[in-house]
Amino acid sequence: QVQLVESGGGLVQPGGSLRLSCAASGFTFINYAMSWYRQAPGKERELVATLTSNGGSTNYADSVKGRFTISRDNAKNTVYLQMNGLKPEDTAVYFCHARSLFDYYWGKGTLVTVSS
Repeated sequence: QVQLVESGGGLVQPGGSLRLSCAASGFTFINYAMSWYRQAPGKERELVATLTSNGGSTNYADSVKGRFTISRDNAKNTVYLQMNGLKPEDTAVYFCHARSLFDYYWGKGTLVTVSS
C-alpha cells in the first residue's frame, strides 16, 4: 500500500522556520522525483519545490526561492522541506507528491499557519 505521510506543520510567527517531512512507503522511493505543493484557502494548488530522483536537480517557485530548501534521504525514504523566513502568505496546506514516468502519488497534507 502506497503511503506518503507528511508531518512538521503547525503555527509559526512571521520570520520563523519549520521543517516538513514526508515519509514514503509502498513504492521504490529512489525512482521517484519528489515535490512539495501547497494550497492556500480559496486558491489553487501550486508547486513549491521539486527534487529529482537522484537529488541532482531542484526547482523552486519564485515566491520561495532563497527561503525554502527541498532535500531527500533515500536511505530513509523521506523528503524534507526546510522553510525559513516564513511569511503570512506561506500559510497553506502543504502536500507531498511523488512522480515517476508511469505514475504519481499524493499525501494528505499538513497545515502550516504563519501568523503573529
